[in-house]
Amino acid sequence: MSAAADPSAVSYAASADSFATPIDPPLRVESDGAIAWDDSCDVLVAGFGAAGASAAIEAARARASVIAVDRFSGGGASAKSGGVVYAGGGTRFQKAAGYDDSPEAMYEYLCKEVGDAVSPATLRRFCDQSVAMLEWLEANGVEFDSSLPPRKTSYPPDGCYLYFSGNETVHEYAGSHPPAPRGHRVKGSGLSGALLYRALRKSALDAGVRLIAQCSVRRLIVDRNDAVLGSELWRLEPGSDAARRHQRFNRWAEQLDYASSAFSDRMRRRALKVELERARPYRVRARGGVVLSTGGFIFNREMLSRHAPRYLANFRLGTSGCDGSGIRLGQSVGGEPAHLERVSAWRFINPPLAWVRGMIVDSKGSRFCNEEVYGARLGYEMCEHHGGRAWLIIDSRIRGEALREALFGGLWGFQSVPALVLMIAGARRASTIEQLAARMDADPAVLTAAWEKYNSGARQGADPLGKSPDLLRPIESPPFFALNISADMRVFPCAAITLGGLRVDEATGAVLSAGGGTIAGLYAAGRAAIGIASNHYVSGLALADCIFSGRRAGAAAAAACSGTQSRAIA
Repeated sequence: MSAAADPSAVSYAASADSFATPIDPPLRVESDGAIAWDDSCDVLVAGFGAAGASAAIEAARARASVIAVDRFSGGGASAKSGGVVYAGGGTRFQKAAGYDDSPEAMYEYLCKEVGDAVSPATLRRFCDQSVAMLEWLEANGVEFDSSLPPRKTSYPPDGCYLYFSGNETVHEYAGSHPPAPRGHRVKGSGLSGALLYRALRKSALDAGVRLIAQCSVRRLIVDRNDAVLGSELWRLEPGSDAARRHQRFNRWAEQLDYASSAFSDRMRRRALKVELERARPYRVRARGGVVLSTGGFIFNREMLSRHAPRYLANFRLGTSGCDGSGIRLGQSVGGEPAHLERVSAWRFINPPLAWVRGMIVDSKGSRFCNEEVYGARLGYEMCEHHGGRAWLIIDSRIRGEALREALFGGLWGFQSVPALVLMIAGARRASTIEQLAARMDADPAVLTAAWEKYNSGARQGADPLGKSPDLLRPIESPPFFALNISADMRVFPCAAITLGGLRVDEATGAVLSAGGGTIAGLYAAGRAAIGIASNHYVSGLALADCIFSGRRAGAAAAAACSGTQSRAIA
């Protein structure tokens, strides 16, 4: 049975407790002339974050008429992000910082992270076009810089905009090329994602893209050959009381999610109630195609429960629009999803850098991961193989260094505050490792064995799990402390995003069916599609993939409308 014929494949928003966009079965008509359309365009873009904006810009500059719609006001998870774009191969900012990177070096490293998410040819094309992609962003008003932070960090401070944003310096990821920083943070104060989106939005509107906010796609309209002709949108009347209430409920949901996810979810349900009661249908013909760029599904509990239940306790990173609507729309017409079980959970323990000199163990007391790896790798190991439970073991010397860095090291509040809370208010403390194990409810013999093995390796400068020698130090200065870094710690959020999506033709972004053919008139990009970041995540890779896949889909949809062959984006 195909995904389109299986109701369970697209019924994730059926529960009364859901706040996800409902998706209806496709409306099948004989031809585009057999239905009264309310509007028309060459390319319709559903979801207006980084992927959607990139698709819209590319299509508009190919002289296609473009309508972009967004369930809220646009931006999505991209606007809330840190604005880091993973780019390399010899960008001018890498060169200014003294690094001689190449597409070959970038490809060698990313092969280890990307795996089989995309073909080697697509990954190589991504690397070969990386310099040009960054130049394209600059041409669209996005600024970058070559300033490096003084030490490895999960997110650089203001004034620093180029950094090692993945596992490039970790021994097990080392290849034949020297490591190079490829995290290009958008230049500006605070989290930079809003600046990235603002620039792309302006470019899209300047190019003639028509943006309709507070408008969601609930079903696709197909002909008798199952080609997508357009979409049925449900939009709120601009400036209406319903639109104002919808905007207010969503604003509260986004702003207060960290303080109270339960309250935020109530606001999301209220926003959906407004949509269901007050939105009106609006059918749009899309001559070249519909691009699905609505993000992932971390805010769709039904989908998460079905595909990635290990991550239900994690802090959801994204926005209310990350409800899997694009994936479900694709499934409704036979599109095939993949990697829906893949989730990136970010358990960063650096900064403070001193913590990396500690030892991470599971609930039994067994060490399971090199502490210097990128936070998404640590989060993956913790959630996939250790039930989401982990402790960081440090001694008084490490704790003192970490406290000083958290207090006086110029860290972001989201880096320093959780670290201080864990060390001051939440730590388990003991004079011996055996006593510490008892206070953790761990096995004293297991924890003691792990501690002794770790200290032996530290004294010899050779860690069994491959930690760099300069980060090795025996944990031997009592008292000892155990910090709970488990996935469900609200004071120390372990944020998660979904990585899976619809399978697409890697040359065009056209959605693939279960049989392997493309669905005419339907494209997907960003986290609604399988892409570069659908296996493992490093900072900046998802945004880079949004731009790469968005431009690809926009160009292909515009070419389909004009009857020309889509060119490779460069």
